[in-house]
Amino acid sequence: MKGILNILKPPGMTSHDVVSRVRKKTRIKKVGHTGTLDPNAAGVLPICIGQATKISQFLLDSTKRYRAELTLGIQTDTQDTYGSILEEKEVKVSQDEIKKAILSFVGEYHQIPPMYSALKVKGKKLYELARQGIEIDREARKVQIHQINIISMVEDKVLFDVVCSKGTYIRTLCHDIGRVLGCGGVMSFLLRTATHNFDIESAITLEELHETEEIEAYLKPIDFPLDHILKINLDASYEKAALNGNRIYIKDNLYSIPTETEVRIYVEDDFIGIGNIKEDHEKKKYVKFSRLFT
Repeated sequence: MKGILNILKPPGMTSHDVVSRVRKKTRIKKVGHTGTLDPNAAGVLPICIGQATKISQFLLDSTKRYRAELTLGIQTDTQDTYGSILEEKEVKVSQDEIKKAILSFVGEYHQIPPMYSALKVKGKKLYELARQGIEIDREARKVQIHQINIISMVEDKVLFDVVCSKGTYIRTLCHDIGRVLGCGGVMSFLLRTATHNFDIESAITLEELHETEEIEAYLKPIDFPLDHILKINLDASYEKAALNGNRIYIKDNLYSIPTETEVRIYVEDDFIGIGNIKEDHEKKKYVKFSRLFT
């Protein structure tokens, strides 16, 4: 069995818990998730099975979409409502000021990862240090907020959708918005609605997974997340050389592809791997495989 399950993770479970459930159901050891989702958050969590684990990095690096709720007037040690309250303030800002502050984060900004996170520093997970009462300096990381759409503002709560780059902590975004407004803020709800081309509408629950006897019906093919990469389809005469990872010199109809272009390679429409367009000393172009999926 190989492919990707689009799981709807419920709140109260870790991403590793979901992997364990899938591993138990499929009886396959080689199972992995494609980007940690906070235990208290819910939403899209693609799970790679078998050979599909080789493409997990493409999903880790992909754009994410979330629906989040910001509650103003509170600061906690975890930057969400599950932590210990550090400070409470009256919210004295207008809706226009709130909207302006939120939208000011669209674009690139440097975000300091929260202490309560799975990031490792010198081999130690930050949340392990935080639970010991230890706080250390964290280097700010550049993240990209592609889009924010404010859904509603009711009293001290703001519901919004956000499209962002990998590595963005929505908890920290809420905290930073509260800091800009001067009243503090925490994330009070989080739902991941999409990662790359996996969306919440096509996700299945763990209950559905448990009840089905036909897991394959829910599996997306290995190349499903790679639709943004240029496709090259080879005829059967190239199969042996391709499966051995040899150079595949391309024909005239593909010669216009620029050198160093990443491509996904098929033989007779069967996906076999990923490679790059290279050029030899005679200026002849060929495909060099970077990863095979056979």
